[in-house]
Amino acid sequence: MDFTTLTIEALKALASIVGNYGIAIILLTVVIRLAMWPLNVSQQRSMKMMQNLQPKIKAIQDRYKSDPQKMQQKLMEFYKEHKFNPMGGCLPLLIQLPIFILLYSALMSPQFIQIAGDTSFGFLSRLDTTLRATAGRSFDGSFGVSQGDTFTLGKTATVYLPDETLENVKVKDPNKAIEIQGEFKPGENIDFKVDLDHLNLKFAQLDQIEKAEIAVTDMTNKEIEKVTFTKQGSVLAASVPTTAASRAFHWDVFVLIALFALTMFASQKVMMASQKTKDGAMDPTQEAIQKSMGTFMPIMIIGTFVIIPIPAGVLLYLVTSNIIQILQTVIVNKQIDMEQDAMKIKVTDGKKEINAEIVDDNK
Repeated sequence: MDFTTLTIEALKALASIVGNYGIAIILLTVVIRLAMWPLNVSQQRSMKMMQNLQPKIKAIQDRYKSDPQKMQQKLMEFYKEHKFNPMGGCLPLLIQLPIFILLYSALMSPQFIQIAGDTSFGFLSRLDTTLRATAGRSFDGSFGVSQGDTFTLGKTATVYLPDETLENVKVKDPNKAIEIQGEFKPGENIDFKVDLDHLNLKFAQLDQIEKAEIAVTDMTNKEIEKVTFTKQGSVLAASVPTTAASRAFHWDVFVLIALFALTMFASQKVMMASQKTKDGAMDPTQEAIQKSMGTFMPIMIIGTFVIIPIPAGVLLYLVTSNIIQILQTVIVNKQIDMEQDAMKIKVTDGKKEINAEIVDDNK
């Protein structure tokens, strides 16, 4: 079982409990964020330590700025002395990237479109739709298409032989197995062909095939149809009616993109506040970088997601993840501040005790 299928199975299991795939995505996000909680705590501690050590780091950089090699050596010694890893905060970000890719692949896959593509959630009409894609009406016997659409086969086929029917026959390389014969225009039939070699069958079985039923997905418009292919020589062929697909602008997806940008901006603001010292000071370079990110990141996100087709379900994951990140940052930083305050009180009390002992000894 590949990771995409595993992700879909996890969503199916959660949806069977809560009754909705939108809620299942939110719950999966919560589970992922809770599993990553120790790493995120470590990241925030690392950032806090970086902020506290910044004046000394700056002093080393200024002192050895004419000798970069010596500066690097002194910084490494300084980090080792304070048990600080400057790259310690990067691990959670590196882990989240493959999770995002997995969820993106799962929600864009034919399997998800088939089981839950038309699921609505709140103001979202469908979880698999993107900003400009029009989700076709699946299993109505025709494709809603436009020029440039791409198609893929399902992972299994039902194959009919003269004396038996073979269920769940594996399709080899389903993303490349299907070909379009000639050019197609919306409103006219589209002709598909599949080489017999793409079916995982013995040679004798391939020779006896009469027809095969395979799910075909229009990956552009998120529509899936069960297509019956007939054997024509060494290939399976099918002709399917089409209608013109309109590329409507999905305002519900745009609202979700805007929410993601807003929560990203809020997350940056909370992160900036957490990196300030008690007197409100912050390293000028870090502050300038954070302000630039807080200003331009939401604009870049909206611009990127307008161009790149991100499914509503993935955006739902990103928004939920940002909200949890904001709450986590606030909670963990309060905990770290309380620990630091407790440490300062302990040190102060220790000094008082030592001073008291010195006074007693002098008496």
